Amino acid sequence: MQLLVSSDELIKNLQALKNVINNNNTVPVLDNFLFELHQNTLKITASDLETTMTAIVPVESSEEGSFLLPARMLVDTIKALPVQPLTFMFKEDGTMDLISETGKYSFAYSDAEDYPNPVEMDESENLNMPGSILADAISKTIFATGTDDLRPTMTGVLFEFSPEGLNFVATDAHKLVKYERRDMKAPSEIDFIVPKKPLQILKNHIAGFDDDVNITYNDRNVKFTFDNIQLLSRLINGKYPNYGAVIPNENPNVMVIDRQNLLNVVKRIDIFASKATHLIRFDIIGSELKVSAEDLDFSSKAEERMTCNYVGEDMAIGFNSKFLIEMLANLDSDEISINMSLPSKAALIHPVDGLEEGEFVTMLVMPLRLA
Repeated sequence: MQLLVSSDELIKNLQALKNVINNNNTVPVLDNFLFELHQNTLKITASDLETTMTAIVPVESSEEGSFLLPARMLVDTIKALPVQPLTFMFKEDGTMDLISETGKYSFAYSDAEDYPNPVEMDESENLNMPGSILADAISKTIFATGTDDLRPTMTGVLFEFSPEGLNFVATDAHKLVKYERRDMKAPSEIDFIVPKKPLQILKNHIAGFDDDVNITYNDRNVKFTFDNIQLLSRLINGKYPNYGAVIPNENPNVMVIDRQNLLNVVKRIDIFASKATHLIRFDIIGSELKVSAEDLDFSSKAEERMTCNYVGEDMAIGFNSKFLIEMLANLDSDEISINMSLPSKAALIHPVDGLEEGEFVTMLVMPLRLA
């Protein structure tokens, strides 16, 4: 049995699929790619049992068959070859010869019967969403997910779909991001939590992808289909925290400021902040913002002053600089508003410009106590 394929087309898909495979699999069969040949179509699958990704690659063949090939060795070999046609020749002794223009590389392959069966998406609903919008929704939320395995629901992104619009929410209890699309609708009301790993893989694939991504979902799994790719993930089981209860309704002190300038200042001041708390201090007086930090352990401190548009009472408030840097870096607007009430209450960050019609972004950051 043999097939002919372009090395360029093949390695592009194999490198994407390899991201699904864990470095230390407890199930050895998952260290392999599943190759399913149906004449001129090759379906390649990678899985870690929680996430399964498949790609369809055009090939030249008149045969059919299924087999497992070692993922890491195959990727490393083809990646090191120049662009050229490659021939895969499967022999009855359990070895496969990969034949290039100047060489031959032999691999052991194994029976495909031991590979996990694909998940069936029964009783599901679906909607189409532009890939660029979905990538934006993931980018603006995924950084705010938690890492605490004792609170698994916070380790993923909440998808809230309804006939009124779509919401994407992530939080780790210290920061929260809500990305809304009121210009897009779902056929019915449903919410589910998607793990971080498949979303990171998906984001890398669809960044700049203008065509639609089909999202198929039920109460156990979600599947994203686009181009020649299918990415299926199990959902995180559990009820997401009532995030709406922590978003304040009234924050009368509003500061509008240049996003990039503030980001640069916070990055510089962070160098002098305590490495334990990353505490930086905002002192807002009139139209002036003073950003400062001090590390008593190393006798270092810094401050910078900026102009801003501010409506409200003069105040001093502390923030975690790392959280602010993440939030500011994941916004695209020229200006942002920071809405505050008291130094002990959550602050809200909104982009002032750069949003499409029907698009809304809310970022919440909890303050730190000032000494």
